[in-house]
Amino acid sequence: MPICLPIVRRRCHVCASPHLRPSGKIRVNANHKLIDIWLLALCTGCGDTVKLTVLERTTVRTIRPELLDQLHDNDRGLIAELLQDPAVQRRNRFVLNWDGAWRLDTNGSAHLDREVVDVSVRFAARIPVRPARLIAEGFGLSRAEVDRLSEEGKIVSTVRLSGKLSGDFAFTFKR
Repeated sequence: MPICLPIVRRRCHVCASPHLRPSGKIRVNANHKLIDIWLLALCTGCGDTVKLTVLERTTVRTIRPELLDQLHDNDRGLIAELLQDPAVQRRNRFVLNWDGAWRLDTNGSAHLDREVVDVSVRFAARIPVRPARLIAEGFGLSRAEVDRLSEEGKIVSTVRLSGKLSGDFAFTFKR
């Protein structure tokens, strides 16, 4: 589950700090029938405001009224969605750093004592995480131990545990 907005990895044009923190604000500027929309981010080094372009010189009528309301209300869900949009990332030349921006909810630890545990992982948001890291945190193991157990066949999954994944998956853990 996400607990906050991710850090934006892009150099600040003032102090060259490599990270920006999304401010949670959206700037909407209309000029007659045209509209510009930016996500605002703050440099973690100098605090300067950086505008990340979402739309430029777009006709107002092409934007749904509900979306315009969300933009004016600085909707956090919409901001997270826009930050994850590949077109916005490509246009503004940035990538997201999700370290410390999510948490693992295991629904208790009663299941950890069983001999065989079937686990299904559901993502509340599209956060790219290594499955081995989720398994390690959920079962209180090290990542090296998860790799060893996977090689021994005690952790079985249809997905590769070493790569990053942002979609739901399942695995079986055998003690």
